[in-house]
Amino acid sequence: MTIVDESLVQKQVSVAPLVLLSVVDHYNRIAKDTKKRVVGVILGDNSSNEIRIANSFAIPFEEDEKNPDVWFLDHNYIESMNDMFKKINAKEKLIGWYHSGPKLRSSDLKINDLFKKYTPNPTLLVVDVNQQNNIGIPTDAYIAIEEVKEDGTSTEKTFNHIPSIIEAEEAEEIGVEHLLRDIRDQAAGTLSIKITNQLKSLQGLSSKLAEIIGYLTKVSSRELPINNIILGKLQDVFNLLPNLTPSEEEQLEDVNNIANSANPLSSAFTIKTNDELMITYISSLVRSIVAFHDLIENKIENKKLEQKEQQDAEAALQKKIEDEEKKSLDSEEKKDTKA
Repeated sequence: MTIVDESLVQKQVSVAPLVLLSVVDHYNRIAKDTKKRVVGVILGDNSSNEIRIANSFAIPFEEDEKNPDVWFLDHNYIESMNDMFKKINAKEKLIGWYHSGPKLRSSDLKINDLFKKYTPNPTLLVVDVNQQNNIGIPTDAYIAIEEVKEDGTSTEKTFNHIPSIIEAEEAEEIGVEHLLRDIRDQAAGTLSIKITNQLKSLQGLSSKLAEIIGYLTKVSSRELPINNIILGKLQDVFNLLPNLTPSEEEQLEDVNNIANSANPLSSAFTIKTNDELMITYISSLVRSIVAFHDLIENKIENKKLEQKEQQDAEAALQKKIEDEEKKSLDSEEKKDTKA
């Protein structure tokens, strides 16, 4: 059982590209090629259902690799930097913190409690700076909640995952396009980029389905306890899947009555397929008529050429006959003159 404000669960996080660039720059300067993580503060607006993370800044942070409960975070630095950012843009408030993950750690709840000093419900943004497979977005957002144990004796704090997206404003899109101009393959066309994005999306879906299969396999083999909340969410996902297999009655149904079928989605697919096939049939018919017309025109032109060649040959023969007759007349006149 979970005790949490419904308004927190329904929230969605929107991350600006500038935040991702700042986190990557922070990680490359401090913890590149190490097992350390970097921590910083995120700024933005969390007054509505959409939490907008527009800016961030790095903070000094150290933790013991052997003992995760031992860590250091500079409070004075956070307060002084926050005051300076307020002078630049008062609309951007301190709404939480980030770290370079790639996963949650045991000390995150304690660090999150510390940030409640600056904001009531701090948002934790985990940015995977070393994403290997390039599938999906490299961010995960969390809000701390309290869960009641099944026996109802006590509560324990945990993180609740909330969906996150990468969203840029118009000015930011121009800057991102300028940065990606030297990275993107110039030989790749628009269609190639779209197909690549779709392929990555399908790969991400495949990885998520593999995680679901692995979880259900462990639950069925009793390696993991049964969680009715997770199973209910999975059942909701399966209920949203469309029924693409028509029944026997639908298969025997007349095409004219297909719009009244009991399976609207299957009927819509069938109608769209029929429309596309009709367009293909009409295109083939028009192509055949045009080819037949060109064939007739070609035959008419060939017949005209043959008639012209025949007329030219007859004219040439007639001229040759006339020339021979003229020559014979001239020769006879010459003989008469000599006589």
